[in-house]
Amino acid sequence: MQEQIVNSIKFYPLDTLKALGYSQYKINQMVDAGKLEKINKKTYENLEFNGDDSDFYYAYAYVPDGVICLMSAAVYYNLTTFRPDSIDVAIPRKAKVSTLPEWPNIKLHYYTDYRYEKGVQVINNNGNKFRIYDPEKTVCDIVFYRDNVGIEETKEILKNYLDSRRRDLNKLIRYAENLKCGDILKTYLEVLV
Repeated sequence: MQEQIVNSIKFYPLDTLKALGYSQYKINQMVDAGKLEKINKKTYENLEFNGDDSDFYYAYAYVPDGVICLMSAAVYYNLTTFRPDSIDVAIPRKAKVSTLPEWPNIKLHYYTDYRYEKGVQVINNNGNKFRIYDPEKTVCDIVFYRDNVGIEETKEILKNYLDSRRRDLNKLIRYAENLKCGDILKTYLEVLV
């Protein structure tokens, strides 16, 4: 027996549709009927979606192994007032991405395996998922890539992180030492505190 597609879920992986009992024939019929749109080999967009939309859902659909990072993650955690014109997504250095959407613009950042694996959390909003680095990892990445991000943006993000009630300075220092930016983070902290 087939379960119904839920209209509050934006993207469906092919294996999820099949687990719900849909054959490839039925999936193709739903595409022809305008209920689903195939966006790549493994993912379909629910065209009858009626929930709150997020650009991060698109990033997860097009780059399922990707992790929201840098300025996009800083925006998610309200650490900056800057609004990037693309979604920053970290992927492993050797990963391949076959298709990216025209909109939203997704900017890929190739991380070493060690940097890529640290601090990943999965956000699940009523079945709509995306992967993002936790706030401490985000701050460490911002400090590490400060020349690309911008010095003023780095200072703003650090200041807002330090003012946050949810900060975990021990975790931040641990990440910084493991990710080779401990000395520069300590210099920033001495200036800001």
